This record gives sequence, C-alpha cells and structure tokens, in this order.
Amino acid sequence: MRRMRLSGLLLLGCVLALVQPRPTSAHPLGNFTINLYSRLTVDAAGVAVWYVVDMAEIPTYQALAEVGGAPLAPATEAEYLAGQAAFLQSGLQLRVDNAPQPLLLVDKTLLLSEGQGGLSVMRLELRLRADVPMVAEGAVRSLDYADGNYPGRLGWHEIVVQPATDVRLVSANVPAQDTSDALRVYPTDLLSSPLNVRTAQAQIERGTSAPLARSAAAQPGTSRTTDQLTALLATKNFSPGVMALALLLASGLGALHALAPGHGKTIVAAYLVGARGTIGNAVFLGLTVTITHTAGVFGLGMITLAASRYVLPEQLYPWLSLVSGLLVVFIGASLVWQRVRRVRAAAPIADHDHTTGGLFHDHGPNSHTHVPPTRLTSRNLLALGVSGGLLPCPSALLVLLGAISLGRLGLGMALILAFSVGLAGVITGIGVLMIYGRRWLDRLGRRSLFGRLGPSLRFVPLASALLVTSIGVVMVVRALAQANLLG
Repeated sequence: MRRMRLSGLLLLGCVLALVQPRPTSAHPLGNFTINLYSRLTVDAAGVAVWYVVDMAEIPTYQALAEVGGAPLAPATEAEYLAGQAAFLQSGLQLRVDNAPQPLLLVDKTLLLSEGQGGLSVMRLELRLRADVPMVAEGAVRSLDYADGNYPGRLGWHEIVVQPATDVRLVSANVPAQDTSDALRVYPTDLLSSPLNVRTAQAQIERGTSAPLARSAAAQPGTSRTTDQLTALLATKNFSPGVMALALLLASGLGALHALAPGHGKTIVAAYLVGARGTIGNAVFLGLTVTITHTAGVFGLGMITLAASRYVLPEQLYPWLSLVSGLLVVFIGASLVWQRVRRVRAAAPIADHDHTTGGLFHDHGPNSHTHVPPTRLTSRNLLALGVSGGLLPCPSALLVLLGAISLGRLGLGMALILAFSVGLAGVITGIGVLMIYGRRWLDRLGRRSLFGRLGPSLRFVPLASALLVTSIGVVMVVRALAQANLLG
C-alpha cells in the first residue's frame, strides 16, 4: 500500500511538471552560445580592459573535449587557460588616435560550473591594459576598440566604456553602464534580440567625472534556467519504476515541445483535411516525424563531436529550416496543381443537381458527394513527416552530449526516443482529430447548411493546398533571413 502511494505521488509530480511549461534552454540565450563582454576603463595613464567569455554547455563541451574533457587536471587547466588567453588577446584591437596599442595581459582566470545534463559551462576572464598617456590639458583623444573573437557565433556581445575620475568622456557610441552585469544576468526583455556590439568608439579629455553607480549584483539562480529533459539525465538511481516514469516524463516533455510554435501542426492539419487522409496516414506521419527527429539529434550530435571545427552546429539550423520549408513548398505546389485539375474536372458535375444540394445529394441511406477525392501519395506523406521532424530540439542534443559525458549513452538514447515519440504523438493526434472532424462535417453537410454550400465546398481541398504552400513560403523566407541570405 505504501509503495502504491509513493508511486502515485511520483506520477502526480510528473503530471504537475508536464502541465507547467518552463523554459527549455539551460542557458538563457541557448545551449550553443558564446557570449562576450568588454569593459574599457579609461584613465589619464591608459586603458584597462576587463574581458569576459561566457560559454554555454555545447561550446564548453567542444572546447574541453580537445584537452581530455572535464574535470581538468590542474596542469591541464593552467596550460589550457594560457592558450586561451593568448588566443583571445589576438582577437582584440585597441587604437588610440588611430595608432595601434598592444593590450598586455595582467591577469586571467577560468571558472567551470555545473550546467545541464551533467555538462559544464565555462567563464573566462582576462584583465588587460594598454599604458598610453591619454591627453594633455585641453586636448581630446580618440579610442577605437574591436572584438574579433568567435566571429559568426551566436550570443550576447556587449561593450561598455567608463571614464575614471581624472578624465571625462566627451562622446561614445556605447554606454558607460552595462546591462548584463558582466554576463552574470541576462535581461529577459532582450533575450529575443540580444546585444550584438563588436566595436566601440569614444573621445575623452582631461577633466573630472562623477563616479559611476555600480552594477546591481547578480542574484543566485537568475542567470540560468532549468531544463527538465536534461535534468532527467542527472538522476542518480534508476530502478525499473523510476526509469518508466522518466521515459513517461520525457515523452510528455516532447508533447509539450510539439505544442510550441512550429513542427508543422498547421501543415499536417491542412494536408490531411484537404486530402481526405485516413488514420493510417496520420500514424505514418507520426512515425516519420519520430524517426526523423531522433536521427536528426544523433546526426547533429556527431557533427558537434567530430566536425565542429568545420561546421558550427548552430549554423545548420537555418539550413535545416530552409530544407524543411522547401519540402513544404514542394508538397503544397504539387497539391495545388492536382486540386486545380480536380476542381476543373468537377465543374461539369456541379450541373448534375437532381436536388438542391449541389455536389452533395441527400438520398437517405444513399447520400453521396460528387467531389472527386484527392489521391494521397506516400512520397508526399514522407516529405511532410520529414519536414516536421527535421529540426532537432537543442534540449535533446544536450541530453545526447550529456549522456556521452556521463557514460550513460543508453539512457540518453532512450530519453531522446521517448521525447521524439511524445513530439510525434501530438502531431499524429492533431491529424487524427482533423480527420474525425472532417468526417463529422461531411455527415453534417448532408443534412444542414453544408448541403446548401455544396458547389463551394469543392474548393476546400484547393484552399488547404494553398495554405500549405503559403506556410512553406513563410518558412523559406524566415530561414533565408536567419542564414543572412536576404538583403
């Protein structure tokens, strides 16, 4: 009896976790990001630079894998930090009155902290200085600073310029106060469009500046969010019952993920309704989404592990979105062509109206329709399923890398598969509901208002095909914009 109560409480906890959506990114800006921060403090004798690199789980995993993985031995950590400091220094440029100034390393630190899925996150800090007599009385000196590290990587890039008390800031194109407290707290209202400041220009002169207010101290737990899927991976003891609950929860999280924008729910609904699909068609779509999503996670994981020097994983997402959109456009265009031909073929039949029902005729048990059916092809169904599962969820990728890091690959694969099944289950369920809804409307149409709308209803399949095509075009345009291929 006690075991039953305990199982019931665990199950209730799982249900409560499922019905309360939470952020799915372990890092506020995503698991792929490398975030950069520079604070330039200018005084009468030169410029001090505080440079910070905040790496999320996946780039940290990639960086540490090259030196044996976490945790680092003290000697390995010291060697790695020295190499990273030299590398980062080379990417920073400072010019004073248009003359290049070397930035000399004063201090360096490396901090590894626990991220999601058993992975680490890395924070590197460099203290640099250029000793340049700044200005004589009454003169103005210009500063130009550029951060060229990690070009093309996603992330928050912030630069601030602060005057010391013995100089005055005449002008600057960046603020004197930061918004992220040196990458400790990311403002939630800017996460959708993070700062991307890579250069700074300023002019300073001798004078007295008022002391700047200090940045608010970061509050514990505000800089990172909780990922429920990757948290499952860190569970210490897996009995059969706990394993079953973990897989159930992973499946539920996949279902919640499918309810978020995307994943082709509208496309599936429009396609199956317009094409008069069957339950078997909906199930086939679900299986295709499951297989494609799971394969996508493993494929992107292999790229992350083996080919990240040549192909950045996060840069693949716009291209995968583009392929998905092109598949949808192809399906939609072929459906439009087929349905235009069927509408034209049905037009003469519309004159065959031996009741007032148009294309729908009510003969009691022999009620029927003269709208010609649209033929579903396995090729279109397969392409539609692939387009729905082609984009792997970053959380699932994090589970795979964490499982490899923890030596729990079998568990990681099981959680990813359960997540994909939940994702596909929602898409399949929506398709089944649409099919039953269409059948209900068909029956209703023979007895009510739909019967009087008979001739117009032959355009419904064409309208659904146009909707599928339009969604595909939007997906393609968005993907091109994300890949910076649109002017």
